Amino acid sequence: MKVIALDSSPRGRGISKTRLLLDAMVNGMQEAGAEVEDFRLREKKVRLCLGCFTCWSKTPGVCVHKDDMTNELFPKWSEADIAVYATPLYHYTVNAAMKAFIERTLPIVEPFMVKQGDRTHHPLRGKPPKAVILSVAGFPDPSIFNPLGSYMNFLFGKGILAEIYRPAAEMMVLPSYSRILNEILDATAQAGREIVQTMQVSGPTMERITQPIDNDVDSMCEMVNLFWKTCIKEGVSPREFTERKMVPRPDSIDTFLMLMLSAFDSDSTAGTKAVIQFNFTGEIEGACHLAVDNGRVSAQEGPAANPDLTVESPFDVWMDIVTGKADGGQMFMQQRYRVTGDISLLLRMKDWFGDTSE
Repeated sequence: MKVIALDSSPRGRGISKTRLLLDAMVNGMQEAGAEVEDFRLREKKVRLCLGCFTCWSKTPGVCVHKDDMTNELFPKWSEADIAVYATPLYHYTVNAAMKAFIERTLPIVEPFMVKQGDRTHHPLRGKPPKAVILSVAGFPDPSIFNPLGSYMNFLFGKGILAEIYRPAAEMMVLPSYSRILNEILDATAQAGREIVQTMQVSGPTMERITQPIDNDVDSMCEMVNLFWKTCIKEGVSPREFTERKMVPRPDSIDTFLMLMLSAFDSDSTAGTKAVIQFNFTGEIEGACHLAVDNGRVSAQEGPAANPDLTVESPFDVWMDIVTGKADGGQMFMQQRYRVTGDISLLLRMKDWFGDTSE
C-alpha cells in the first residue's frame, strides 16, 4: 500500500502539533507495512492555481505550472492508495498551503458536467487516493472542526477513510498532561495501523485520540489568556516565548496556583508528603497552599492547618522568581522574602515544579 502524507503546517518539529500527531500516524502506518512518503508543503513550491483551465484543454491532465506540484507532488498523489491531509485549523478550515495543494489537484478531473442525483459534478480523469483528514486546534471544543468536516465530506465524500480532529492541541503538550499526550500519540499510531489494515479507525481508538485534556474549560481558558497576556506585555511571539523558555506570569493567586499545578512533575514527588504555604503581600494579598502527596498535588486558596514550609513574599517578587526574572537564592540572601519551616523543601521545589521555582 502506498501512502502520501501531506503536512501543511508552517511550523517545524518541536512546535507543530500537526506534525506531532502526523509523526505518530506515519509510524503506525509504516509498522503495518505501508510505504509512506511524507511531504512538508512549506518546503515545496506549490504555486496558486491560475484558473486558466489549460489542464482541461490545451494539456489535458497536466498543469501549466512547472513547479514541485506538477513535477513531484501531483504524480505521487495520483499513484497513492491513501492521502493523509494533515492541516492545522485556520479560520475553521484548512490553511492556505493545504488549500493551494487541493486546488492544484484540478487536473485529475475533466471539464465536462455530469448530473448525478441532485448534484452536478466533473467526471474523474483518474482514481484519486482515499482520504484521511488530520487536524488540530487550540480551542477545546470538538465542534470547532464542524466547518472543516463539512468541507472535507463535500469534497471527498465516501472516499474518506477517517477524520481525526484533536482539540486543545496546545494544552496537551504541557507537563501536567504528559500521560494523556502519550495516550493520544499511542492511539494515533494505532489509528495509522488500523487504516492500513482495515481502512478505518475503530471507535475505541478514536475515543482515545479525542479524549478531553481537561474538563475544567474555564481554567484552561484562563491559562491560555495568561500566556497571551505575558506575550503581549513582554513583546514576544509564541515562538520566541518557547525558545526563551519563558513562563506565563500569574496575575492573581488563582492563576499562580493554576500555573503550579500545570508545571507539577508527579514522578519527582514519589514517596513525598508536604504542605507549602504562601503568604503574599503587596499589590496582591492573600494566602494559598500546595499539598504534595506521593506523586499528587492539590492547591487551595487560604492558609493550611499545619504547613511544613511557609513562604512570605511580596507577590511581585515571588512572580519574578517563578518566571525566571529573578534568582530565588539571591532574593533570599537579600531578604526579599522569608521562609519558616523545613527549608529543604524550598530547594526541592525546582524538581517538583520545574523552571517555575528557580
